Amino acid sequence: MMLGFTSIKNGTRRGTVMAKKKTHTAKFKFLVALDAAKEIKTLNELASQHGVHSAQISLWKKALLENGEGVFTSCRKNTGMQKQLDELHRVIGEVTMERDWFKKKFQRSL
Repeated sequence: MMLGFTSIKNGTRRGTVMAKKKTHTAKFKFLVALDAAKEIKTLNELASQHGVHSAQISLWKKALLENGEGVFTSCRKNTGMQKQLDELHRVIGEVTMERDWFKKKFQRSL
């Protein structure tokens, strides 16, 4: 936990303990929201089970019902990975063509 100082009184600092912000994966959010949408357990039971506030679960459930799993994924991450994948495929294609060309030239020289 982080220690945060909120005020100074009589020359001394009075500190409060602040919890670190939790970050959850898209898969975790999706699964919790899906459990909430099934309505088998109450929001408070799910919050206790997963360690997330019930209001947060309500927001995830609403987003799931409106937009599906795509709500929780980052488009920027996917496009960056796709560009890198395309570049790797291009390089593999070039190397394969060079290898085939050298193989053909080597067989002719024998």
